[in-house]
Amino acid sequence: MNSVEVRVADWHKDNRDIRRIREAVFIAEQSIPAELEWDEEDLSAVHFLAVEGDYAVGTARLLADGEIGRVSVLKDWRGLRVGDKLLQAVIAHANALGLHQQKLSAQVHATAFYEHHGFRIVSGEFLEAGLPHVDMVRTQD
Repeated sequence: MNSVEVRVADWHKDNRDIRRIREAVFIAEQSIPAELEWDEEDLSAVHFLAVEGDYAVGTARLLADGEIGRVSVLKDWRGLRVGDKLLQAVIAHANALGLHQQKLSAQVHATAFYEHHGFRIVSGEFLEAGLPHVDMVRTQD
């Protein structure tokens, strides 16, 4: 599993891989309606792909205001630290851009994962796309 690498993706060139992963995770597994998954933010976001060889297994995006979103790893690659590598790459990129505070809306079941990466919960629980979420923030030390 050491062969997974994370790279900045090109929304147009890598669109098929980004869509394949997000559709599998959010639309198929979590039953999020497609019209809620895809938005205009995708065009201006910095996208990331976690790849093993030539096969993309995870993705995430970073918005210009430091918001991280659409963090997703294909089911067969979960538990193999792909999500850790993906999130570390997004955080490093955000910091390099001068976005020293990152924020995200986390599904409640994933809060421990984000806390491990320095995020803290800053809101009460709310529903987003029918799933319980909390807002979280991370500030660079």
